[in-house]
Amino acid sequence: MKTLIITLLILWLVFAVLGAVLEGLFWLLVIGVVAFLATAAWGWVKLRPGSD
Repeated sequence: MKTLIITLLILWLVFAVLGAVLEGLFWLLVIGVVAFLATAAWGWVKLRPGSD
């Protein structure tokens, strides 16, 4: 589970950076940031101590 969350976070970060760097792909930046934040929140809830 931890590997999946880390992989998704890296993937969303790459999308966000590509959206910021490539002209005309601002939508990719927005989707990447939203997906990154959602995955980080999901990972925080799933991986915190005491959550089963």
